[in-house]
Amino acid sequence: MPQLGFGVWQVPDAEAEHAVGTALEAGYRSIDTAAVYGNEKGTGKAVAASGVPREELFVTTKLWNGRKQRWGRDEVLRAFDDSLGKLGLDHIDLYLIHWPRPMRDDFVAIWKTFEEIAASGRAKAVGVSNFRPEDLERLAAESALVPAVNQVELHPLFPQAELRAVHAARGIATEAWSPLGQGKELLTLPAVAALADTYGRSPAQVVLRWHLQHGNIVIPKSVTPARIRENLDVFDFELEAADVAALDALGAGAAGRRIGPDPAEFDV
Repeated sequence: MPQLGFGVWQVPDAEAEHAVGTALEAGYRSIDTAAVYGNEKGTGKAVAASGVPREELFVTTKLWNGRKQRWGRDEVLRAFDDSLGKLGLDHIDLYLIHWPRPMRDDFVAIWKTFEEIAASGRAKAVGVSNFRPEDLERLAAESALVPAVNQVELHPLFPQAELRAVHAARGIATEAWSPLGQGKELLTLPAVAALADTYGRSPAQVVLRWHLQHGNIVIPKSVTPARIRENLDVFDFELEAADVAALDALGAGAAGRRIGPDPAEFDV
């Protein structure tokens, strides 16, 4: 799985084909979508039109385990087939449970069906998204299959150090959604701007470099061609250790700096 991919959250389906096509042309080879984003069709059209060999691409999508009821095996399999059909692919490289929704107590049952999907080869790997340490512990107690990835909100203002340590101990890759903090506050902070000046890079490039040096997988999103290319241009420089530490310090005591929903409470 490439460490830097292209995310399409909040990109309308009509725009996804162009945005993903631009990303693939720029050199991205990992694309992250989800059923609830409503843009799997546009994403799939871009993949088909790109001319990039399928074996060079890494496509992720997610089960939207919504509705306030428990999910059964047949529902999960139908949702997977629906995503596969919209994407126009014969397999998905990574399939994720989008939210744990612990109040409904069904993510272990969903994971059992994910085991089946993984065993079929139609998903090359399976994982989770927004899972907390206690959710991962529950999976470990009831399944031998370790999630390949946990995709979570993660950025310098919400660095998730405890969760990343759990991932490292369990052999789970950490993937950051909203790695740039959705541009809110983070990219305009004086500390980030100063580093951008020092390195002759954009604030977004500095933050993405911080992620890469921590070993995080990142999926920045943009529909602007120049920014799509800029976000990929982060492999020819490296932050000094002191500068990584300065960005680390931005998240000190940042338990309340979450942008998205709290997984302990989120239910739809």
